[in-house]
Amino acid sequence: MGGDRQHYYGQHGTPQKYDPTFKGPIYNRGCTDVICCVALFIAIVGYVAVGIIAWTHGDPRKVIYPTDSRGQFCGQKGTPNENKPFLFYFNILKCASPLVLLEFQCPTTQTCVEKCPSRYLTYLQAYTRPQDLEYYKQFCVPGFGESKVKKSPVEVLRDGDCPAVLTPSKPLARRCLPAIETHKGVITVGNETTFDDGRGQKRNVSELVEGAKKANVVLEARQLAMRVFEDYTVSWYWILIGLVIAMALSLIFIVLLRFLAGIMVWIMIVMVILVLGYGIFHCYMEYSRLRGEAGSDVSIGDLGFQTDFRVYLHLRQTWLAFMIILCVLELIIILLLIFLRKRILIAIALIKEASRAVGYVMTSLLYPLFTFFLLCLCIAYWASTAVFLSTSNEAIYKVFNDTACVAAGQTCNPETFHTSNVTRLCPDARCQFAFYGGETGYHRALLGLQIYNVFMFFWLANFALALGQVTLAGAFASYYWAIKKPDDLPAFPLFSSFGRALRYHTGSLAFGSLLLAIVQVIRVILEYLDQRLKAAENRFAKFLMTCLKCCFWCLEKFLKFLNRNAYIMIAIYGTNFCTSAKNAFFLLMRNIVRVAVLDKVTDFLFLLGKLLVVGSVGILAFFFFTHRIKIVQDTAPSLNYYWVPILTVIIGSYLIAHGFFSVYGMCVDTLFLCFLEDLERNDGSVERPYFMSSNLKRLLNKTNKKLAEA
Repeated sequence: MGGDRQHYYGQHGTPQKYDPTFKGPIYNRGCTDVICCVALFIAIVGYVAVGIIAWTHGDPRKVIYPTDSRGQFCGQKGTPNENKPFLFYFNILKCASPLVLLEFQCPTTQTCVEKCPSRYLTYLQAYTRPQDLEYYKQFCVPGFGESKVKKSPVEVLRDGDCPAVLTPSKPLARRCLPAIETHKGVITVGNETTFDDGRGQKRNVSELVEGAKKANVVLEARQLAMRVFEDYTVSWYWILIGLVIAMALSLIFIVLLRFLAGIMVWIMIVMVILVLGYGIFHCYMEYSRLRGEAGSDVSIGDLGFQTDFRVYLHLRQTWLAFMIILCVLELIIILLLIFLRKRILIAIALIKEASRAVGYVMTSLLYPLFTFFLLCLCIAYWASTAVFLSTSNEAIYKVFNDTACVAAGQTCNPETFHTSNVTRLCPDARCQFAFYGGETGYHRALLGLQIYNVFMFFWLANFALALGQVTLAGAFASYYWAIKKPDDLPAFPLFSSFGRALRYHTGSLAFGSLLLAIVQVIRVILEYLDQRLKAAENRFAKFLMTCLKCCFWCLEKFLKFLNRNAYIMIAIYGTNFCTSAKNAFFLLMRNIVRVAVLDKVTDFLFLLGKLLVVGSVGILAFFFFTHRIKIVQDTAPSLNYYWVPILTVIIGSYLIAHGFFSVYGMCVDTLFLCFLEDLERNDGSVERPYFMSSNLKRLLNKTNKKLAEA
């Protein structure tokens, strides 16, 4: 048995070459990149610790419930505000827009109320009518009216115990905002165009609109969301049927590629040649038609630059240039076809072989669902941790004042505010809740914890994707390296590959996903800095930022390409990440023309498949939901917006087709690398037979001596 030329065959016909660079067959390997595996484990433990700390200190109620001027939550169970779910603003005119109300604190007193006011009423009017005063008290600060000391209306308004005026309001995002309506083009609030501001002045409701100018937009968006939700409730099962049809079409297309891949590719090539030929003919006809016309012989250089590009179409020189360009392109394509004909045939044969491999490993088509589940877990953990971290600050109170005050904006303590010097300097000042913050070491570390949260999200998400790629590559590689297909395949190739990936190559997957995560975090930081620099006028800084963003975008694309092929080599040979990446890269560079041809052919077929699936299902959904199919006209549901289920079906169909074709694309790439390795490692002898299919051997004029003798 022949030294370093000897091959041993492991389980299911997997090759094992005796040389120091070969790490073993698919089924016989050791652990790789153990340090990175340990680092990932430590990072996950740290990530869990960050989550526990965030969940201990965080309070999502700060996001769910609005907060009054004393920092108490409105509508929170077990508190005095349990039955007061809405936040009422004493003076809505001080709020520039609902964005301020939803995200920041408006510089006016806020209190939790059981319901929003439903009519116009000033405090001066209510003060003289006991029944109205009792109604008015529910919108004053808590505890108003319980004191034995009676205050005059002027003192009540001066101390900010009650709002000067109530306006008809509606709850929006648990905030009481003016009930703005439009009647015959006239804006009204509570069927009124003017209102008394409670201080003896008549004001126009347009000022209320200015205080909540975007409330209607948000309200209309809410109504739109309700109608969309109603459409989903009556059409969800039809949407599911559409997605099942998309799944069936995707599967049928993959199966048909085994028989129609060559036909579709050659039809595409012929169509490109015919289109270019027609373009040449059209340019020649236009060139001939303009002969003798006045001004058509003027050169493009003499005409100069014109903003109306249609002027150039009246020049013969323009059409001559178009014709020359198209002729050159036509000649290049024909020459490429002549010299790359065999490589195109190889690409088609690999695509057909991939269709057979997917047919033998049908469970691979379901694997993207598992990857999707892992990604959902990563997103859910990241989002929940981010929310808890962002809500783990303490309540910060600041001084607010209607007039100029030296202490305005300073932090304060509401319990000792009335005895402080601020009330003497600024009698109208109020100490009210401003936002959540903190000055402790934990609060200063929050930014770093958020960055770590983002970094770990990218690392784990990329790890989940890498695990899927290695698992699929291992399953399809076991198909290629089987002498007798499918007899030599393991009983469950996908599960076997998944087990090998987790048992032996967690460290390698962690290494590759770590590199990608670092680049992605840097890109996020650059995007953040770019947003901060948008207001700046420093052109050099903007230019430098654009260059950096472009460079890291290219680096991320390159790393994704390198990682994908490195994972395939890991699945085949069990080598560590760096060795696999190096071997895959140089193997592809030695066959760069084949790589380019296969890449473009598969891109075309996948584009065609996605267009076919999405277009077919989208057109069917359009005709069905718009009641244009007479057979099922009465079955189709009545909708507020027929585009809701149609867009859902189209987007869902695209995602399903993308999931199916991503598996198929991984299969093609894996078989391609196995094919290149097969060509370089083997020579068809009895000791080193080819593992490629008979169709590929026929294209390359390769034979196995043992098979030939048989």
